[in-house]
Amino acid sequence: MDVPESKDPLEAATRAATSLEGLSAETAARVPQLLEAMCSVGSGLGQHSTLDRICETAAELAGARYAAIGVLDEEGEGLSDFVTYGTDEEVARRIGRRPDGRSGLLGALIRAPDPIRLTDLTTDPRAAGFPPGHPPMRTFLGVPIRVRDRTIGNFYLAEKAGGGEFNDSDLRLLRVLATEAGVAIGNARLYEAARQRERWIDGSVAITTALLSGGDADDALSVVAEQARRLSDSAMGAVMLRARSGGLEAVAVSADHPVMRVGSLVPAEAPAAAALLAGESVFVDDAATDPRLVTRLASEFGPVMLLPLRTDGRVLGALVMPRARGARPFSQRERTLARQFASQAALALMMAEAQRDRERLAVLEDRDRIARDLHDLVIQRLFATGMTLERAQRGEVAPEVHHGIDKAVAELDVTIQEIRTAIFALQQGPAEAPPGMCTRVLREINMAAVPLGFRPAHRFVGPVDSIGELAGKNLIAALREALSNAFRHAHATRIEVVVDSTVRLPDGRHAVRLSVADDGVGIPEGGRRSGLRNLKRRAESLGGSSRCEQGIGEDGRGTTVVWEVPL
Repeated sequence: MDVPESKDPLEAATRAATSLEGLSAETAARVPQLLEAMCSVGSGLGQHSTLDRICETAAELAGARYAAIGVLDEEGEGLSDFVTYGTDEEVARRIGRRPDGRSGLLGALIRAPDPIRLTDLTTDPRAAGFPPGHPPMRTFLGVPIRVRDRTIGNFYLAEKAGGGEFNDSDLRLLRVLATEAGVAIGNARLYEAARQRERWIDGSVAITTALLSGGDADDALSVVAEQARRLSDSAMGAVMLRARSGGLEAVAVSADHPVMRVGSLVPAEAPAAAALLAGESVFVDDAATDPRLVTRLASEFGPVMLLPLRTDGRVLGALVMPRARGARPFSQRERTLARQFASQAALALMMAEAQRDRERLAVLEDRDRIARDLHDLVIQRLFATGMTLERAQRGEVAPEVHHGIDKAVAELDVTIQEIRTAIFALQQGPAEAPPGMCTRVLREINMAAVPLGFRPAHRFVGPVDSIGELAGKNLIAALREALSNAFRHAHATRIEVVVDSTVRLPDGRHAVRLSVADDGVGIPEGGRRSGLRNLKRRAESLGGSSRCEQGIGEDGRGTTVVWEVPL
């Protein structure tokens, strides 16, 4: 029986219900329930809650003890959702994992979408048996759920009440409900697809803004990792860039319990890394069994998407998005949206890199101009002044004047040498003369002194300059964040910065600890929250921690931010 489509759910339900002929008196008396369930399709309920209601009504109208609706995945090969009626939570727990529709009677309905009515399903050769804890079932009625010419799910009834069999009236009723379930699923899928595309587009805008804002590059990459994790509904999001060794290095990780750390390396010869570096996407349904994933982390995850960050024929790195073990595989739509997201991220990365190159070039050009001015103008004037003083010395002057002129000329010579040293330093690239950690900390403190109106005190404990590059880079970013928070929110009059590289963690590892204490107003509601989260996230990505303690102000006022990571 074909039910005419209608935009009005009440009209469609009325036509479908009145077309049911040969209903028993008991079933006909419950037609209002059928109308109510069918009208709920247009009531604004979500797909799952609507199917729950239709499932329950079908079981009651047909006198079935159990009912279920299986929704096919986008590929039409298995079930992406399975709504049941008649089994409580305890029974569901004993059964364990819900069916995937790839075998048994459920698989038969997917492969050949025609109604199936059985008096004893246990004798049917297509039945695959029941898992342990499953309630016994004999009578069975299955009907495909179709939208136009496409099957998108199946309706199942089992165990007719009173030991009877499902009849033609039950079949017609289930077909009507299957039609309305198809409307609910189809509309929900269209809505969810539109919402999903909108979320991925918003995520692409967020990462483009973060990468091109000119802020901290590590924070921008963290935004990419966070968006990738959130949008793909994954357990972790990670950004990996090309390493000097030729493989891939994790530069940003977002996870509640990260099993991958910033700085983790994947060698270029690993099969997945080789594919990514060649610009190929890698999709894995089970990381623990896929031979392309050879790292020890693979056993922690189930489905994984690994996408190259590729633009203009150049591979910058990769996005890694793994789901937890047992989670559903990534659908075709999710894979397509993720590819587009990765392409946008790669383009934004390249544009940000070009922008940083332009800024770096502008700085170098300005340094060259300053060096030329110092050489051509300042040094020449100092040299001319020295020559003038030496000429004046040749006349008859008092011994003390002669001594003063000698001293002045010597000072000019020293000044000229210092300027020439400065010119040489200006002409060197930043990477040729990297400053030590103490110098970098002092630079941040001096920069913060301008907006603060005073210079924070500082103290170094241990060989601070021996701190590694990764920990050092993150420490400087944490210091910058803490000083910025103190300026914007604390209203402090005194700040003390301590960098201690002699810390020993409880597990015996060496660590570096950064403490930034102020005498301000503490942490007001809503103040410094995002900054503190950034500090904590940055520390945890390196296996460290970040916390707040009592500050240095009177009466216990103020805040001390303690940030530490292992070396």
